[in-house]
Amino acid sequence: MIKRETYMSRIRPFIGNELIKVLTGIRRSGKSVMLELIQDELAEGGVERTSFIYLNFENMSNAHLCTAAALHDEIINRAKEVGGKVYLFFDEIQEVTDWEKCINSFRVELDCDIYITGSNAKLLSGELATYLAGRYVEFVIYPFSFGEFTELYRTVYPDADVRQCFTGYLTLGGMPYLSNLRFEEAACRQYLRDLFNSVELKDIVRRNNIRDVDMLERIIAYITANIGTTFSATAISKYLKSEGRSVSPETVLNYIKACTDAFLFYRVKRQELQGKKILTVNEKYYVADHGVREAVFGGNMKDINLVLENIVYMELLRRDYEITVGKISGREIDFVCEKQGQKLYVQVAYLLASEETVRREFGVFADVRDNFPKYVVTMDELDMSRDGIKHRNIRDFLLAEEWN
Repeated sequence: MIKRETYMSRIRPFIGNELIKVLTGIRRSGKSVMLELIQDELAEGGVERTSFIYLNFENMSNAHLCTAAALHDEIINRAKEVGGKVYLFFDEIQEVTDWEKCINSFRVELDCDIYITGSNAKLLSGELATYLAGRYVEFVIYPFSFGEFTELYRTVYPDADVRQCFTGYLTLGGMPYLSNLRFEEAACRQYLRDLFNSVELKDIVRRNNIRDVDMLERIIAYITANIGTTFSATAISKYLKSEGRSVSPETVLNYIKACTDAFLFYRVKRQELQGKKILTVNEKYYVADHGVREAVFGGNMKDINLVLENIVYMELLRRDYEITVGKISGREIDFVCEKQGQKLYVQVAYLLASEETVRREFGVFADVRDNFPKYVVTMDELDMSRDGIKHRNIRDFLLAEEWN
């Protein structure tokens, strides 16, 4: 188990206070482990483990607690035995009917510190806004970064150099459980296919009462094949019509929303940089884990340029950037990233194999007049930085502590 300090450093300032800590993210991205890490940190700080109450609501032995009333009564009774501050850890809380009501009740009735996880973005919408508005902080937990993957990969293959680690990461992705399978390719692919099926069935189909599962699967396949490519719901609708399946753009959007709510995909809006206007058509989508893409749909090596872009996008998300696709003077910058008033521009390509490619990838920044850092990220080993624009090998870019 690795410490995942990126997340712990963000969570740590809120440990022990009355704000509810909400950990969200795609199924099996490591949210349960984060709860363990928080418990370890509390214990190291002197809190007795007898003060912890942990429940996982996907465990059938807790099925009788999956209503607000039943959970409330159980926790109130168990809290009496603690005597003093009680630390509550609830895994996959969305399985509890009306969970918001009892969580809010605990906050009022008990001297407690509350941590909850969920695999759906809807966790933070609807009634939660009414019951817990201003009383929670959210942390999205993503699959492993390349740095985290490398740390675990070397526990299995101690002699692996950074190139071998990146080859493994390209193929397998960053789902934490893969280390338990010793990164054996066949076993990992099977696990990732099962994980995808679980996300599709539990977090998309069942949670949204989707009846036309075939249509959903076609839409997921289309988006997965076209990660990092601008398209519209109308384009998907026309494509499916050509395949003999009629569906309205509105239905397409609803299905895509169900997928983004389950953290399977992330949507990136486009921004006109000169007018600072957010464009409302032809957005881009990226998949939460490129290893799932390879295991379920294949083609990562064929679409290597798109997969590299996906990897960089997810790393930017992990580092808490607000990200848009930039449009300027008819050109498109892959990622315009903002955080605390600072900007970063990133262009991703496979290889700078010709002077024409170099001119194209560096040229997208020609009309960007500010002095914020601008990067071209590729698989090339040689540094081709020019005109104040930094060129980085993707491995070095992903492992850098900061970009400036």
